[in-house]
Amino acid sequence: MCTGKCSRFIALTLYPLAVLSIICNIVLFFPGGEVKYAKDGHITEEVKYMGGLVGGGLMVLLPALHIHLTGSKGCCGNRCGMLLSIVFAAVGVAGALYSFIVAVVALQNGPLCKVLLIWSTPFKNGDQKYLTDDTWWGTCTEPKNMVQFHIGLFATLLATSCLQLILCATQMINGLVGCLCGTCRDKGVRRSSAHLHLKPPAGKF
Repeated sequence: MCTGKCSRFIALTLYPLAVLSIICNIVLFFPGGEVKYAKDGHITEEVKYMGGLVGGGLMVLLPALHIHLTGSKGCCGNRCGMLLSIVFAAVGVAGALYSFIVAVVALQNGPLCKVLLIWSTPFKNGDQKYLTDDTWWGTCTEPKNMVQFHIGLFATLLATSCLQLILCATQMINGLVGCLCGTCRDKGVRRSSAHLHLKPPAGKF
């Protein structure tokens, strides 16, 4: 596949992933669809790190835009654009990695919820495997369905960040190939020029 076409494919795939990460992070601030928990500060600590909003969102969206523009110039863009795309893709890798780490920690510690009358993180440093054993989910009495809410959104962020990592790392390799080996656009220009030089003048035959 041409490096420019590959860049466009990667960028168009990163756009929805970045938007999904932002949406998941925003929704996490409103467990149970209620605003009161955010107002009272009863939000899981890892949500405040905004791994999906900043890491998997903005830090991936910006590279996706540059990568898309790089791939839009002719067939493959140019060597300078490909070189810069490596730098931007590295920013995307860092953002996706941050989102990944936050999601892993959040799933490991579990949600902040009310247990009887006390707000706590009941699954943090515990032996119970709450991720696979739903018999423990009833431990959280408020917000409603808090454990399912927590697992569902952070698992989505985890999967999304993994895809973003793969795509951004692929673009770093793709950009390096385009920078070192040239672009299809450049080759096409050279072929066209050579063809014009070889074409005999009109009226000679």
